[in-house]
Amino acid sequence: MLRWLGRLAVGIAAAFGALTASQLPEFAQQYRQRLGGALDEMRQVVADFDADAERNRLTRAEALDRYRAAGEPFLREQGGSVAASIDRYETLAEQRVRLESAPALMRPVVILRNPDTRVARGAWQDYEPGLPTTPAGLVWAALGFFLLGGLVSLLRQLGGIMRGKRSQRSPDGLGSRH
Repeated sequence: MLRWLGRLAVGIAAAFGALTASQLPEFAQQYRQRLGGALDEMRQVVADFDADAERNRLTRAEALDRYRAAGEPFLREQGGSVAASIDRYETLAEQRVRLESAPALMRPVVILRNPDTRVARGAWQDYEPGLPTTPAGLVWAALGFFLLGGLVSLLRQLGGIMRGKRSQRSPDGLGSRH
């Protein structure tokens, strides 16, 4: 009976691993969509700032330097906000290039390496599971199946080894002490 329950636990864990891991490509797709939306909005903000700087015969760096050198705290803080937005835009644009150049199977890995927390949080809040019908979804499902199923199987085997050691103790239950 215990052997059957152990096998059932491995099977359930493997199925759960498959189901969970198969969702990674779908989450990556939804993340990519949010990333694209964020980039579209930020591109316009950066373009407007660059156009304002150009109308005043300034480069982006010179315009940001003017903000930093301003005597008024509000302007210095505004300059810091603009600089942070430009940096974030550039970081997201780089991530988009990495995502688009990666094979579909590796996109979840690209995201997991360095996710943008705002994009990831938004994607997670609106996430809707998808049926893994793409090759990438099926590969991730298989990986999850074998990884989680293998882990639970390994833990089950280690538990059996530990039970075997306990049963080798002396009849009084104290075992041998060195």
